[in-house]
Amino acid sequence: MQRLSPQDPNIAVWPQFCVGGPLTLTVQRQAFSLTGGDFQVCDQNGVAVVICQGQAMSIRGRKVVTDSQGKELCHIRSPAFSLLRTFIVEDPAGREIVQIVKRVGFGTSMKATFMNTTTSQPTSIYLHGEILGGSAILSLGKAGPPIAQLVSDFASARHIFTNAQTYAVNIAPGVDIALIAVLCITMDVTRRARRS
Repeated sequence: MQRLSPQDPNIAVWPQFCVGGPLTLTVQRQAFSLTGGDFQVCDQNGVAVVICQGQAMSIRGRKVVTDSQGKELCHIRSPAFSLLRTFIVEDPAGREIVQIVKRVGFGTSMKATFMNTTTSQPTSIYLHGEILGGSAILSLGKAGPPIAQLVSDFASARHIFTNAQTYAVNIAPGVDIALIAVLCITMDVTRRARRS
């Protein structure tokens, strides 16, 4: 994975999840889940940072994202009617904090728009790449600097026998790791919807 430059000011929805040094996370779809949409995001020491649980009776695939202590960070849902694959990320009170839209084109291309809590400015992160090919880059703005790089582990026996995907995500210092985890989860849901 390439070395990523520190971001100053921080890029964050949840500033408490910004770290001062580079970090590699493991985003793992749970192999045997009743909802099919459970994820665990761990740091390089295997410690859970963010946990995502799909809701079994949800028609639109609603997911609840918590920190490692069980405190709700957000809900991820798909609106009932949208021309493009869209995800709305809401805080626990139901206020929209991030909108993620799959962009038209070849491969995987998504745009996440949110209010950066560090600068109070609207901010966009673009995901470019082909996750089916094994990697993607998340950049600040359409042509901005890369802030995260994602590499998929397609060759593991766990993936082959259980269809449980694992991603390694290299994140630049000063970037909200919970926000990047949410983007990776929505990317995985989009990829799976495209395959089915």
